[in-house]
Amino acid sequence: MKVILLEDVKGKGKKDDIINVSDGYGNNYLIKNKLGVLYTEGSKKILDKEITKRKDEEDALITELMKVKNKLEDKNILFKVSAGKDDKVFGNISSKQIVEELKKLGFNIDKKCLKIDHNIDSLGTHKVLVELHKRVKFNINIVVSK
Repeated sequence: MKVILLEDVKGKGKKDDIINVSDGYGNNYLIKNKLGVLYTEGSKKILDKEITKRKDEEDALITELMKVKNKLEDKNILFKVSAGKDDKVFGNISSKQIVEELKKLGFNIDKKCLKIDHNIDSLGTHKVLVELHKRVKFNINIVVSK
């Protein structure tokens, strides 16, 4: 029996995969629990339309995210801080603070999108990777000064 998976099924496949399973497993588990539907020409056409629709939506999202990337890429975000001797900053600049500064500039970016690979605890310019989508990544510069 051929089944189109509606959700990921551990050990069987991912969503939208077409798999062969025994009749009992297909009817009594996958279809009954709405984890899959019987493969037919009609269900295949619906699947193809849904995949195309999802791809178009993702392309539209990426287009919007690319606009944000073009505006923010290599932009300098300035932080004025007090520092001790050897120009060591008291505390450090957090992703929350960076997100708040970006909001002031009109960009609503989740702090989980910021990939900070080191503590921003010294004066100078620090690069921070912003990953809005797996296909949309860019750097912003965090400038820390007295």
